[in-house]
Amino acid sequence: MSPSRLPSRPLHELRREARLRARRSGIPLHRALNDVAAAERFRSWSHMVAATPAPAVALAITLRARATDLLGRLAPGSMVLLGARPGEGKTLLGIALAARALATGRHAAVFSLEETPASVARRLGAVGCEGGLASRLTVDCAATIDADHIARSLNDRAGGTLAVIDYLQLLDHRRDTPPLEVQIAGLKAFARERRQTLVLLSQIDRSYDAASRPCPGFGDVRLPNPLDLSAFDTGLFLRRGEVRVHAPPT
Repeated sequence: MSPSRLPSRPLHELRREARLRARRSGIPLHRALNDVAAAERFRSWSHMVAATPAPAVALAITLRARATDLLGRLAPGSMVLLGARPGEGKTLLGIALAARALATGRHAAVFSLEETPASVARRLGAVGCEGGLASRLTVDCAATIDADHIARSLNDRAGGTLAVIDYLQLLDHRRDTPPLEVQIAGLKAFARERRQTLVLLSQIDRSYDAASRPCPGFGDVRLPNPLDLSAFDTGLFLRRGEVRVHAPPT
């Protein structure tokens, strides 16, 4: 068996299946666990657990693969909104997109009002971007980040540059910055003129109900300040490692 083989489903789902099997068949739980592992082509339950990455590692592996698929769908000059609830990996996916851009020879940058250079470096390592490649990423965690700051920083970068902005709702956190809708309009004009791709991370409103819809969308974006979301060209919405691509509202 290849050591890189992974179970077909998350361990918690397989464990639930084993409990149901034990109840239905009247067999001990440890035997049911081993039977489920055997169906997944592992020697035993403990062998399958040992071969399965920790959740954070598994998420990083998944999002690295998603970034590879997604990057080609993000056109130069586009504004991209990447939304998810806390803990779903939106920052990790944004950094994975930046890492993938670097791997294809493009310039990439991360502007963050939430992270530190050290935490960005850790996430880069988690998505497999290290050494000389990681050193090419521009990381800016200044407290003064706003649309003008971002445009000035990227002004001399070539077309095809991908920049991740962490995050949308914090761009106008200071009283001396323009309204959010003005900043987004400015970034949109800059992205189109310079043929750069801007990926803005976004919070999802707490009213989003995962029980009724498996993944959020543009209608679930948290907007404490007015903003016309049609300014974005593409929406990437993330939940449980799955990314759905949405067209913007019209």
